[in-house]
Amino acid sequence: MRVLQWVMAAAFALSVAVQYNDPDPLVWMAIYGAAMGVAIWAALRPRSYLWWVPAAVGVVAMVWAADLLPQVAGRVRIPELFASWEMKNARVEVAREDGGLLIVAFWMAVTTLVALFRRKPTAVPGVPRVET
Repeated sequence: MRVLQWVMAAAFALSVAVQYNDPDPLVWMAIYGAAMGVAIWAALRPRSYLWWVPAAVGVVAMVWAADLLPQVAGRVRIPELFASWEMKNARVEVAREDGGLLIVAFWMAVTTLVALFRRKPTAVPGVPRVET
């Protein structure tokens, strides 16, 4: 899992770097930077990060992606996303942004689930602990 976190951290770092010429770079750098930070944190400290941090980043990305979806659903074909690298078509740009947000949301969901499964069980007040 550490290797995958480093791969995703690098991908998110690249995503931050290519935002400099975007019309609204700061918001995109923030979301990709947050995802990069979570991935680095998870890679360096796989048992010590809090599950709600990646969950929060993922929820922000998913809500944002859902907000953009009506602008592109049924209006952009998959081949259009890869036809050219220029951002001359606003529909294609929004579809690519939506895809990036979905990647962030997906990876934050994976990271959240891993954190939850690695968590040590906590004692519930009034319930005796059973040792196995």
